[in-house]
Amino acid sequence: MSTNTYNDIVVEITGQIGIIKLNRPKSLNSFGGKLIEETITAIRELDEHPDTIFTVLTGEGRFFSAGADIRSSNAATSNGPFSNRTEAKLAYMTRFNSGIEILRSIINHRKVFVLALNGPGVGAGGAWFTGVADIVLASDSTYLQIPFSALGLVPENGSAINFAQSIGVHRANDFLMFGRKLTAQELEQWGVVNRIFPAAGFHDSVKEFLREQLKVNDGKSMIETKRLQNAPLKDGRMLAVYNAMDALAERFVEGAPFKRFELKKAELEGKSSFCRDSPITC
Repeated sequence: MSTNTYNDIVVEITGQIGIIKLNRPKSLNSFGGKLIEETITAIRELDEHPDTIFTVLTGEGRFFSAGADIRSSNAATSNGPFSNRTEAKLAYMTRFNSGIEILRSIINHRKVFVLALNGPGVGAGGAWFTGVADIVLASDSTYLQIPFSALGLVPENGSAINFAQSIGVHRANDFLMFGRKLTAQELEQWGVVNRIFPAAGFHDSVKEFLREQLKVNDGKSMIETKRLQNAPLKDGRMLAVYNAMDALAERFVEGAPFKRFELKKAELEGKSSFCRDSPITC
């Protein structure tokens, strides 16, 4: 049982498996409320847990995560006015600290970190965790799409480097520059996803799969394998996170994302209104 109280996530600890479930399904598990802060707390909790081998990050509902909560986020506002570009840059870097910390907590996590994509991951929901997870499992309803260029942004939290390491530079450029949508089957073919399970009963399938690994394999050996695998990558991954946040802050200083965010927000609000009026077609 978890020792902390959470509102926007659910933490379940069963034997040697700790599960963090993003739990804002009505907003497609977008990064609003206290979801990021609580996820960081849960990752720290499981890192220190004396019994667990696997830490699983997954989502409730039909999406893993839609990323930034554009409809309620201040991402579309400058929070200015700023007296100069330096003041603006420092303000934006401060805003991104939670993203840096969640990546640091995963990169330095001692347990085997399993990303269980129960459904689509879009934007930050597709970019932040995939490249730094040790194992990636996906439901057959999963797709990843990262439209950062369409929003005037850059690949966040080191994702440009992490995806290039997984799938190669040219495929990563196609995916990240052009916002290409990749199905679970394509992700498996490209080496991003280890295994695909049916969407129906996905979470049970993940737990059963991990229990089987624990029956066959020694937990400490798996953790040591992860440590040896990741040791030469950790510093580079953290540098990539900081470089990405620096580039992202510069994009905001230049004002590039604001108009695009407002257009996307209006589009989403219009779609919500249409769906309320015509629910059958939605």
